[in-house]
Amino acid sequence: TALTMRTSEVEVRFYQQAATALAARIPRCHFADVDVDTARFVLLLEDLSPARQGDQMAGCTVDEAAAALDELAMVHAPRWGDPGLRTLDWLDRRNETGLAFLEALYPGMFAGFAERYGDDLAEPVGRIGEAFFPHVGTYLRLEAPVRTIQHADFRVDNLLYGADDGTRIAVVDWQTVALGPGAADVAYFLGGSVEVDDRRANEKDLLRHYLDHLQALGADGYEFDELWEDYRRYAFAGLVMAVGAAMTVARTDRGDDMFLAMARRAAAHAEDLDALGLLVGA
Repeated sequence: TALTMRTSEVEVRFYQQAATALAARIPRCHFADVDVDTARFVLLLEDLSPARQGDQMAGCTVDEAAAALDELAMVHAPRWGDPGLRTLDWLDRRNETGLAFLEALYPGMFAGFAERYGDDLAEPVGRIGEAFFPHVGTYLRLEAPVRTIQHADFRVDNLLYGADDGTRIAVVDWQTVALGPGAADVAYFLGGSVEVDDRRANEKDLLRHYLDHLQALGADGYEFDELWEDYRRYAFAGLVMAVGAAMTVARTDRGDDMFLAMARRAAAHAEDLDALGLLVGA
């Protein structure tokens, strides 16, 4: 729920305390407030019409992905490695109690996910999920050497194309923003929002595009080899989100199609990059 997951509080605090420091195109916030005891909240945001929302099932083109990574670099760079972020308890929410709970929960959720979708579950989702979820605790406890503001749900559905006279992509839905690794956002986005063949053919060029922009914005000391390894390590981000969200939100036909598309792309991503071998040393 919004109360236990703190989603309302997190989004309000983001707009109150963090949004204006970022260079990315984010809707201007005119008013934000939340009652943390009930999760009731008010957000009055800029109207970005006629910008159009992306479509998760269709995914995005390579050019659209590059433009989105420009905005993502502008999310990550301004607070890259900033120790002051650790003082924001709504942002730095990771703790061992929560990690242990998720470690125990996820294998059962994946079993339910596989049973629910059955024959609709395109490979390699089944074999990757069966191999990965017994190790989900190792994944959840990965320690990033550099942390920043991580959107944590950066996908095409949460991007508005054509803001500012068609020149920008606006980033919305900040309910899951966290203190975390920027590479997890990159892996989640490219693994889940770009069709598999397009991603395979353009992956390293898109990563270099992101890194060039990140470095130009002042995020020093992060080189391509480090990004590539982090990108591989966090390739499970899309599968974790697809399974977790599918099994906790109200079920709809569009939701089924979306989670299946996300899981299919993300599992192929993890398999292509041998992310499990990197995670467990296999």
